[in-house]
Amino acid sequence: MFSGVLQSELLSIFYSCGSKPLAIWDCKAKNGHIKRLTDGDIGNSLVLELTGTNVATTYITAPADPHASLGVKLPFLCMLIKNLKKYFSFEITFLDDKNMRRRLRASNYQSATRVRPFCCNTPLALSNGWNQIQFNLADFARRAYGTTYVECVRVQVHANCRIRRIYFSDHLFSEGELPASYRLLHADDAELAKQRQQQHEQMAQQQQAMLLQAQQDSAVSRSVA
Repeated sequence: MFSGVLQSELLSIFYSCGSKPLAIWDCKAKNGHIKRLTDGDIGNSLVLELTGTNVATTYITAPADPHASLGVKLPFLCMLIKNLKKYFSFEITFLDDKNMRRRLRASNYQSATRVRPFCCNTPLALSNGWNQIQFNLADFARRAYGTTYVECVRVQVHANCRIRRIYFSDHLFSEGELPASYRLLHADDAELAKQRQQQHEQMAQQQQAMLLQAQQDSAVSRSVA
């Protein structure tokens, strides 16, 4: 989908304030809903809300064509997500240099990291309110599977959450470096910026622990094989 597009520093695949935010996405909602509404915590901005009684049956997935690939080569995936204090999960499918499709599944109801040949399940800790979730897919592929990240194939976000934006980048940006529409707050808001920095540090520690566990599980699997 994006393989023929110039991929520079930032590549957005979802923006809740866009005219057609779900243009490249397929939506499924069973015993739940997917709708746009305004969120007072970020200046009454439009966001997309996904809620459902079962996280597995309410989700959005890109690309809409199940046989297509996003073809995004940028290694950092960033998502602006609001914690609704309910079960929530998302999945990332990527291709590595072994021509294998691996899936990373993160959720706030998973208690431990489990690495399998084609799928890794990892816990996700969210702060109250809005969160900026960041994943280094290249680092994950190297540590969990000993391979090189090639491209992201698919992104799937499940209930329950609110989404502001989902984008890829070639490196991690500070709040001040990002365009205004990619941020949740103004760069000059010192207190909120401090809270966001604490969230980033907590997320980094969590991912470091996850990658360490993935490395250990991968080493055990190779020794058994």
